[in-house]
Amino acid sequence: MKKIYFGLIILSIMGCASSTKHIKTIENFDADKYLGKWYEIARLDHSFERGLDNVTATYSIKPNGKIRVLNQVIKQDGTNSTAEGKAYVISGENNPGELRVSFFWILYAKYRIFYLDEDYQTALVTSSSKNYLWILSRKPVLNEDELNSLLKICKDYGFETDKLIFPKQK
Repeated sequence: MKKIYFGLIILSIMGCASSTKHIKTIENFDADKYLGKWYEIARLDHSFERGLDNVTATYSIKPNGKIRVLNQVIKQDGTNSTAEGKAYVISGENNPGELRVSFFWILYAKYRIFYLDEDYQTALVTSSSKNYLWILSRKPVLNEDELNSLLKICKDYGFETDKLIFPKQK
């Protein structure tokens, strides 16, 4: 059942609304610096994360060189849930800061990092559609100035920041 669920997730991501092709991803992406735990500060609503709090993603290197993605959440009923996926960085000059992520077999979705501070502490991520946006941080809560700065960047790129969901974090 889990595999079907995550397959539907990937298919929904792949079905585009307004494209993000015009949004330039970051340059000089260092996957090793990106590894570790990230807290989800905000996201646009989508069915596969609806009602989830304490959302984190932890990235590590697998023996085969791909990136292990471990998403952890707390559901509305208070239970913990995890989903493990895999990712790889797109190579080549045309795709800096772009990865492909899969939680189901061979179906991969775009993971487009369009903002990453120089210390790899905050990131803005989208997919192939503006229906997907995540504000990520190495810490569970951002101060107001940090958050407002990231929200402005998202708004400048045309994301509907008034529709963001801010999950609870520990």
